[in-house]
Formats: sequence, structure tokens, C-alpha cells
Amino acid sequence: MENREQSCCFTGHRIIPKEEYAEVTRRLQWEIVRLIGEGVRYFQAGGALGFDTLAAQTVLRLKKSFPSIRLILVLPCKTQHQYWKAKDSFLYQKILKSCDRVIYISEEYTKDCMYRRNRYLVDHSQYCICYQTKSSGGTAYTVNYAKKQCLSVTNLAQQQLSFF
Repeated sequence: MENREQSCCFTGHRIIPKEEYAEVTRRLQWEIVRLIGEGVRYFQAGGALGFDTLAAQTVLRLKKSFPSIRLILVLPCKTQHQYWKAKDSFLYQKILKSCDRVIYISEEYTKDCMYRRNRYLVDHSQYCICYQTKSSGGTAYTVNYAKKQCLSVTNLAQQQLSFF
């Protein structure tokens, strides 16, 4: 079972501008490796398009170098990808098959399953890596909830990495 002190969740927008994608990916990988160095072993993603997918792919890629880390998908419902484009659904299925554990919040879509998924992610984590550029919406709600729950929050949209 996952230990909250060794867990990090991800939350972010479904759209990452193309011109920012490479830099966000680099920052994300750097932050995950930093947290692994601090003893974080469990990485929880919500399975949505955009940042969640990028985070899950990054964890899976890093598992090759850090085999002790685990990717846990916390999904709002079993039908989340039902209306997605074929290429997005294919990638989702690939991540689903490669992750270490899947937690479904609900069997079927409900009006609050996304909200409950986001709270679960925060309630079972000590760290939160996000990509937040807007002050409203699901990502903003989740980040604000994470801060209220005293998680260590890193926003890759605001972060400037420098190496000296």
C-alpha cells in the first residue's frame, strides 16, 4: 500500500502549448528525479489528457532508471476515455497496461467523479507537481485544495530552473 509521505500527485491542464511542451517535460522530469532523491516512490496521475498523460509517460520512462518507483492511476470512472479520439484512447490504454496500480473512483461517470478523483489524489499525497496557468477550473481547485492540505506544491508553469 502507498505511503502518503512517499507519494506525489499530478494535476494540470489538458492543453499544454506546443511551444512550452519540451520545457514543461524537462522541468517535470527534473522534479520527479528530485523527489525520488527525497524518498518519494509513488506517483499518482488522474489519467486525463494533457498534463496527466505527460506525467504518467514521464514516470514510466523514469522507471527504467529508477525501478522502485510506481505509477498509480487514479481514474474518475471506467469510461473516462469513451469519447476520446482514437489516438488518445490508444495512448491511454498503453499507459493503463503499463502502470503499477489502477484505482477507479466510480464505475460510471457521475457529476462529481472528477472532483472526487482530484480530492483522492491530494488526500493520498505529500507532494503535488502541477501545471497551472489559470486561476479557475479543476486544476486551480485541486492546487488550492493541495495547499490547504499542506502539500508541497510545485507549479511547473511558474518554475524557472537554473543549474549553477
